[in-house]
Amino acid sequence: MPRPSRSSPSERTSSWPDTPSDDPSGEVARLLTLNLQAAMGDLSMRAAGARTGVDHSTIQGILQGRTWPDLDTIAKLERGLGAALWPGASQSRR
Repeated sequence: MPRPSRSSPSERTSSWPDTPSDDPSGEVARLLTLNLQAAMGDLSMRAAGARTGVDHSTIQGILQGRTWPDLDTIAKLERGLGAALWPGASQSRR
């Protein structure tokens, strides 16, 4: 049986990623995206991909809120960029 479809992170807020989401999962995805943007700085998506081992199209999907990153992707991004991307409980409750 196929998994039921779910809305994308960007569909859970009125303005991705600038407006907070009332949905807890959407808010974690939004904060992770903001952390990823900050960690990338001036790096292009291709440069970030080369540094992390994550395909640039996956990074693009996360930044655009089209896709939910899995733990493997988050771990590779964190290690390759040298930054904690997953928002902690205190950051998620702002």
